[in-house]
Amino acid sequence: MKKLFLLWVCVSWTLTVLAQQTIFSVPSSDITPIRKILAQQQLDINGEQIRSSTTVDYGLGHNWEVGLNIYNLDYSPQQRSWQRNDTTLEMPYGPLLLINAQRTIDLTETLHLGLGGQTGLNLFPTMNSSAWVGWGYANLGASLDDEHYQAVIGAYAGNKRYLAEGSTVGMHLGIDAGVWYEKVHLLGDWATGTHEYGQLVLGVEVYLQKHLPLALGWRRSNQDGSQGVVVQLTYTPK
Repeated sequence: MKKLFLLWVCVSWTLTVLAQQTIFSVPSSDITPIRKILAQQQLDINGEQIRSSTTVDYGLGHNWEVGLNIYNLDYSPQQRSWQRNDTTLEMPYGPLLLINAQRTIDLTETLHLGLGGQTGLNLFPTMNSSAWVGWGYANLGASLDDEHYQAVIGAYAGNKRYLAEGSTVGMHLGIDAGVWYEKVHLLGDWATGTHEYGQLVLGVEVYLQKHLPLALGWRRSNQDGSQGVVVQLTYTPK
């Protein structure tokens, strides 16, 4: 199992590929162009663990996209081992293999409605069989100044195996400010709740190339104020 995890991490970093694009944690409600692939690799680093999340989306056209996620792939530097969970709701189940889908509806030239979610199973259960996990959301998105500035606000709901202990419904919001468009962006998002999804992340995104932005963020948990660093690399076909 350790070899399989290591292989997945190597592949995900090498391809930087195959779920919905997020600002940091909150879906941006952008849609992948038709017959194009968007990929996003994220590492959440704190003193106790490194969490990897990999997302890949494929554009279907007509404001639809579908994709795959590998979520909550956790490594403990202190124990020098990969972690898995299907026995406690104090933390989300993991690692997770998910499929996702998103549809946007244009309301005006600057406003759109994004509806999406992801569902799947936890991989490598410790004792029991894999369990279903699911999460969904509805976002109102706004794009200003030819998409140089974007914002989303919405509501989400999920089961406890996905979110962990705490409220299973809540609100979230996010901003992407292209202060130097496709060069340097300011990013931020926040979600309500005392589970692991409930957190504030603020950071900056620098474009290494036109289609390859690298983001670095500071994260603070709603639950206990614990902090961490988020590193996010995205390949965008736009």
